[in-house]
Amino acid sequence: MTTPRTADELGAPLGAEELKEATSAIVANIEQVIEGKTAIVRLALAVLLAEGHLLIEDVPGVGKTKLAKALARSIDCSVRRIQFTPDLLPSDVTGVSVYNQENHDFEFKPGAVFANLVVGDEINRASPKTQSALLECMEERQVTVDGTTYYLQTPFMVIATQNPIEMEGTYPLPEAQRDRFTARLAMGYPAPGAELAMLDHHGASDPLDELRAVTDANMIRRLIHTVRQVYVADSIKQYAVDLVTATREAPDLRLGASPRSTLQLLRTARAVAALEGRDFVLPDDLQALAVPVLAHRLIPTAEAQLARRTTDAIVSDILHKLQIPTSDQHNSRRR
Repeated sequence: MTTPRTADELGAPLGAEELKEATSAIVANIEQVIEGKTAIVRLALAVLLAEGHLLIEDVPGVGKTKLAKALARSIDCSVRRIQFTPDLLPSDVTGVSVYNQENHDFEFKPGAVFANLVVGDEINRASPKTQSALLECMEERQVTVDGTTYYLQTPFMVIATQNPIEMEGTYPLPEAQRDRFTARLAMGYPAPGAELAMLDHHGASDPLDELRAVTDANMIRRLIHTVRQVYVADSIKQYAVDLVTATREAPDLRLGASPRSTLQLLRTARAVAALEGRDFVLPDDLQALAVPVLAHRLIPTAEAQLARRTTDAIVSDILHKLQIPTSDQHNSRRR
């Protein structure tokens, strides 16, 4: 259960054409199930290649679980699903040591988190105690049970869905849990044309049943290694720090973004740049990712809540006020 860490274990990085071919195949495969949501599908894939975790939040029935399952089925790797319910126990997630009468010793039975892709359905319907079982594995990619540490495989990604907290039977995710999700997406309702096409394609059968893997875990590891090589100029790094710092100083926010969010913002920007066929990050990448990567980590003040100011709107305002890097170094490769 060791996790590949070195470049040799991750495999050789891919060329631009190989990366484009592999990622385009995954996106096209998912779009057989999720119609008219190309930007959301690509961002979900970018989070995977950034070695992050994805939170999909929206009202029931808009395809949150279908997106998670379609991404999982597009990759030939181990997949486990956890249906979060109020009676789910932490040991159901992480695993438990069971006494083996034949060996007269305790034997570890891995929980559902021991997979490459873990689909957590309606995560905010479980108790905070059970939700906290994911904290160690999402940040450190390991699980500690009875003093023994078990490492998770690479790739490892948690794709969780949740209903808005106004819905019946939901618990708000604690700040530590939200901060471990790299990005939060909202599916939104489909466009009328896409919904009409959905009636034709999904009316008689579920396209998930016919979905086949178009890549495997080894290729995903190579894609991850390729994304790590994408160049980030010093001016871009400073822009990321300025953006996160601005959230900590914003008068409408009681809690700003953490240093972890700065790291995840850059990692996801690298992945987005790679998906666009570039080997360098642009300020536009950070601007496009600021809301999905930062907004769910922030806590507005009571005054902002009374004024119905959302964290998405606050981050958008910060982007408009912040100076964009003008150095021409951000679009040139490191020499």
